[in-house]
Amino acid sequence: MASLGIQAEQEPLLGDQTPGSREWDIIETEEHYKSRWRSIRILYLTMFLSSVGFSIVIMSIWPYLQKIDQTADASFLGWVIASFSLGQMVASPVFGLWSNYRPRKEPLIVSIFISVAANCLYAYVHVPDSHNKYYMLAARGLVGFGAGNVAVVRSYIAGATSLQERTNSMANTSACQALGFILGPVFQTCFALIGEKGVTWETIKLQINMYTAPVLLGAFLGVLNILLILIILREHRVDDSGRQCKNINFEEGSADEVQLPQGNIDQVAVVTTNVLFFVVLFIFALFETIVTPLTMDMYAWTREQAVLYDGIILAALGVEAVITFMGIKLLSKKIGERAILLGGLIVVWVGFFILLPWGNQFPKIQWEDLHNNSIPNTTFGEIVITLWRSPSPDHSEEPIGCPAEQAWCLYTPMIHLAQFLTSAVLIGMGYPSCNVMSYTLYSKILGPKPQGVYMGWLTASGSAARILGPVFISQVYTSWGPRWAFSLVCGIVVLTITLLCVVYKRLIAFSVRHGWTQEQPR
Repeated sequence: MASLGIQAEQEPLLGDQTPGSREWDIIETEEHYKSRWRSIRILYLTMFLSSVGFSIVIMSIWPYLQKIDQTADASFLGWVIASFSLGQMVASPVFGLWSNYRPRKEPLIVSIFISVAANCLYAYVHVPDSHNKYYMLAARGLVGFGAGNVAVVRSYIAGATSLQERTNSMANTSACQALGFILGPVFQTCFALIGEKGVTWETIKLQINMYTAPVLLGAFLGVLNILLILIILREHRVDDSGRQCKNINFEEGSADEVQLPQGNIDQVAVVTTNVLFFVVLFIFALFETIVTPLTMDMYAWTREQAVLYDGIILAALGVEAVITFMGIKLLSKKIGERAILLGGLIVVWVGFFILLPWGNQFPKIQWEDLHNNSIPNTTFGEIVITLWRSPSPDHSEEPIGCPAEQAWCLYTPMIHLAQFLTSAVLIGMGYPSCNVMSYTLYSKILGPKPQGVYMGWLTASGSAARILGPVFISQVYTSWGPRWAFSLVCGIVVLTITLLCVVYKRLIAFSVRHGWTQEQPR
């Protein structure tokens, strides 16, 4: 078992170990080992495609929505964006429960098929004579429903890896997810070369343009993913030591399989980890949402500049996240998952603390279109809308600066660009650390039993965070400004750190808690 642990720690990103030690061969045959890792890699691809499905159209939703339905306003845009997370939140526990009692191919294939059908619907939302915006709402909601398979993916990987392999595998999963979020907008940018008109296949009324080409690519990749799952994916489950276990997901049993160990799951640790995961995603979702309005208000950037510069910043954060995931795999062997989670939260807190406005320099005030010096009731959609608006033909006519309708602009010091960039780097480092460690710990707390339902609830909590985070920050920022907004975020992080410290000793692996394996105290 010692050599097994050493080899597992040396596993490269997206790579595997080479079985060769006597201890390993007793636990797992080479054929079973290769089949297990082929299946895991297929699910890495599934996670990648799921995140691409969200991000590949995110920059073009608003202009496409305006084109197909003139009645759609900014408030409805907020619902279209939120529908993805709403669909995922509903579907995750359902697919998770399904995967507990049936072969996991079933929920995976059904969920991907739903996403493929939803992408095809999105490509045809221009066809109906009316209510086009509701078809788009349904399409994005169904894509999110299909993305509920994230719970199945995490449950499978957690059940198909030993404790030694778990952190590496979860880091790989997060790296694939991050790559999907990075490359989605890149694909969208490439398809922009097709233009709005594009080409039309009159026979089936299909328009292939800058809005529909990305989802058609997503549908094609979904079909390819289904074929790979049918051909390559096999049911595998191992215990915390790496021994093959027998359960209902297996298509065929083996005499060498061991029964699942019995024992109670620490529900306090389960609930706490769900809360931690919610807060981590809540904080990053609100940061992504506020980047564009904050930079436009503080630095008097035009819409064109904001889309360009903030896009570069978010892309750089995505690359930083992938690098962080790779570093986590090495660091976790030295200090453990709990310490990395705690350190990540502290780094995030420092990042938001740096964002607090200081000094006596104030942002440029935008006096254009000032009416009654009142604070507007701005919706989430109206704040996000700046990401999609086309730049004015004449930049001199475009009002820039901090709108005077936001009363706080008149007395709140500006956030210097160096402050913002430093904060972004710290948050971009702390978020991925907290993200991967929270559900790595979660999978270890749950143990070798089927984790589908529990992973479903974890994914649902993350989806709820992505819905509530933007709503929270849009309302607080617009009404009270960055000082109050980021102070409240700092307070939330402090409470989260306190919660983690209180339950720190309970966040241990299932087998360690029951004394079946030992873990070095950290």
